[in-house]
Amino acid sequence: MAFILFAMRPAALATLQAPTRPQFILATLERFFPLVWLSIGVILVTGLIIMLQVGFAQAPIGWHAMFGIGLVMMLVFAHLFFAPYRRARRAAAVQDWPATARGLEQIHPLVILNFTLGWLAIAAALFWR
Repeated sequence: MAFILFAMRPAALATLQAPTRPQFILATLERFFPLVWLSIGVILVTGLIIMLQVGFAQAPIGWHAMFGIGLVMMLVFAHLFFAPYRRARRAAAVQDWPATARGLEQIHPLVILNFTLGWLAIAAALFWR
């Protein structure tokens, strides 16, 4: 998420014009999102394994907070993927670049939200014992 927020998106906005900009961002996300789905699966499975080994009742409160925040992050990503990203892909398929750009712009605040939630989850696990 840091790469998308702080490197790729600002560079695309600074250097590319329509329709190249939304095409580039969409092509990047098409390669990035399968990795996100894989990461979600790995994080969910490993998190559950750790919680089950310790026992949910014995796990520190910070772990519970991290687990809950992680579930919220997964839901935010699922919404991002199945709503604005899907709309952007449909618009790009018919070369409606303004609609593609609108769909991609709806993704940005959701990525910021998940980026913030990720840091809160890390802080919860580290500092809330």
